[in-house]
Amino acid sequence: MKMAKLKYKYLEHTADAKFQAFGSSLGEAFENSAFAMLNLMCKTKAIKPEKKIKVSVSGRDLKALLYNWLEEILFLLSSKSFLTGKISNLKISGREGNYKLDAVLLGGKAENYETFGEVKAVTYNEMLVQKTKNRVIVQVVVDL
Repeated sequence: MKMAKLKYKYLEHTADAKFQAFGSSLGEAFENSAFAMLNLMCKTKAIKPEKKIKVSVSGRDLKALLYNWLEEILFLLSSKSFLTGKISNLKISGREGNYKLDAVLLGGKAENYETFGEVKAVTYNEMLVQKTKNRVIVQVVVDL
């Protein structure tokens, strides 16, 4: 039996939530970081892809891009009551000084799903984007 590849893990943190997300590419690590954050609030596997929202964020460096990406997902939840259950066509382009992320979020109205807890904000505290030869690790602390 083949073991599933670890997508993210939660780490100990005194007041907030801290996680690391992994991927064989930057895009995969960013996608897994979104699910690590969302699964603090709901079971994303239960969310049906009833609606699509295209998102585009930018950042001067990879940490800013990661921060803006996760904040955009929180913004859609608070402003449009949109919970993401699936991410498609995630593409990261650009270079230091001007990165861009484009993706399609699929999901539905938060009211239609059981939620628990709330992520108030993404922080730069202990944030990490680390690329190695065949793996990318991102680390994020979110304010609960």
